[in-house]
Amino acid sequence: MNIVERFLNYTKFDTQSSEESETVPSTAKQLVFAEYLKKELEREGLSDVEMDDKGYIYATLKSNTKKKVPTIGFISHYDTSPDCSGANVNAQIIKNYDGGDITLASGLVSSVQKFPELKAHVGEDLIVTDGTTLLGADDKAGIAEIMQAMCYLRDHPEIEHGDIRVGFNPDEEIGKGAHHFDVKRFGCEWAYTMDGGDLGGLEYENFNAAGAKITIHGVSVHPGYAKGKMVNANTLAFELAQMLPATETPEHTEDYEGFYHLYSVNGSTEKATLNYIIRDHSFDKFEARKSFVESCVKAMNEKYGEGTVECAISDQYYNMKEKIDPNMHVIDIVLQAMQESGVAPKVEPIRGGTDGAQLSFKGLPCPNIFAGGLYFHGPHETVSIQVMEKAVDVIVRICAITSKFND
Repeated sequence: MNIVERFLNYTKFDTQSSEESETVPSTAKQLVFAEYLKKELEREGLSDVEMDDKGYIYATLKSNTKKKVPTIGFISHYDTSPDCSGANVNAQIIKNYDGGDITLASGLVSSVQKFPELKAHVGEDLIVTDGTTLLGADDKAGIAEIMQAMCYLRDHPEIEHGDIRVGFNPDEEIGKGAHHFDVKRFGCEWAYTMDGGDLGGLEYENFNAAGAKITIHGVSVHPGYAKGKMVNANTLAFELAQMLPATETPEHTEDYEGFYHLYSVNGSTEKATLNYIIRDHSFDKFEARKSFVESCVKAMNEKYGEGTVECAISDQYYNMKEKIDPNMHVIDIVLQAMQESGVAPKVEPIRGGTDGAQLSFKGLPCPNIFAGGLYFHGPHETVSIQVMEKAVDVIVRICAITSKFND
């Protein structure tokens, strides 16, 4: 099976995760695909194939050398984003892309003006949606690449490698992909998530991240008799939101700039809630941002009475750079593999997070490598077949280079 057939087959499975669910995985339909992947790993001849009751899959491509070689791993998530439907995906292939606007089957247009990254893929074969769903390249492209690389190594015993571990997990899109990942069971010295974007992407810096839930308690009184009595929680919510810097939001920041993002508001006169995410690459600035939110809450309570506003802030993940810096050989190996593959590395900070960030803090250094997808989480999602093939080659070369690590 070639990588295109494999990937297109994967897109047929609806694997959306859900932020509203308390189960693991968050949706039962993810387990349908997980069972399929487990059987595919077995069918392709990998060893130690297992899936736990939460849908985490582990497998091994056994070493073909007698040398002492570090055990490394490759990881991808199989859920897709809750932001756009992942059901009945109807993928299309555009052969020899000419560099112009792409009109999808639904009539939706992926214009070069709006999506200029397309220009880098002239002459390549692109897989797109029909314009009604997401594609699922995030991160079924990564899964397909890992599977294809393991099959290539299996069929080419002349390429020496140590034990290679494979891990597939649910619920990355809702920030929980690494929560139940068993690092001890995985048994690797280091690993890589194949969950990045376009060709050459290599990421080992990400945001420090926290969530803040602010609850405002008002007093509801008939509006005809409300003077001096009503406390409108909605009005107070607006006032608090105005206290945060207007230009320190996702739509006004880039590169290493952090932000406050108000992603949901629910309210009535009696009660309102504001849900924020807080992000910064710098840990000191991250801590300062959390403190600033708490100071705004304090100021509101001093103005309107203690207990009017409550705030619960919880850390979500941290910048993996802290754990990668002492293990830079993990990065050097990728850079060498890309060089051998003719891929120009693009080492950039992630304005977000990956499973690798949480895994790095669980003791598994785990940077993120490109999988080839563009415009994730929506109907414009695209992936280049040639970039996926390059990702396979990079994985294979990482394994080969690692086999010489102790030489």
